Amino acid sequence: MRIAITGGIGSGKSFFCKLLERRGIKVYDCDKAAKLLLANDKALQEELAKAVGESCFADGILQKRVLAQFILSSQANKQLIDSIVHPAVARDFLHSDYQWLESAILFESGFIHRIDFDFVIGIASPLNVRIERIMKRDGISREKAQQWIDCQWPQDKVMALCNAVIENDGRHNLEYEADKLLRHIALTTKE
Repeated sequence: MRIAITGGIGSGKSFFCKLLERRGIKVYDCDKAAKLLLANDKALQEELAKAVGESCFADGILQKRVLAQFILSSQANKQLIDSIVHPAVARDFLHSDYQWLESAILFESGFIHRIDFDFVIGIASPLNVRIERIMKRDGISREKAQQWIDCQWPQDKVMALCNAVIENDGRHNLEYEADKLLRHIALTTKE
């Protein structure tokens, strides 16, 4: 069984995945995998440099600010980068021993069509909470955090496509929600 966890930037997916890992579930982190692939996969680096420009890498090291500026400058640029990076990440996941995957842009990137998932879990949080989390985590302005959020599909659109939604608003007990979700998935797979 393959299970995906999704939700916009700052929704708390990583925190929820840590709760799952404490329950013995290994979750493939698409962001971390992409960073590893970008650091080590020469063919992927060459393809990215062709798309963004040679300034994207300096001495073989990804220049995150250059890439971020390129991505944020247009939707077409974002789609181009997705079309380069996501197939590599999907192949890496399929060749791994993971059954669970975390991806912020599972639907809008088309990643959902690269892998046949049996169940998709959405993590939702209020906009103001997401902005505060992003600002604190990345040390960026409110405007830049909002810009990253705006690069992704609206949260309600993503959650409507999920099999289950976990509210990560600070009021719900996520430990309880994780256990409840695992029981639901166990029952679903027995049917």
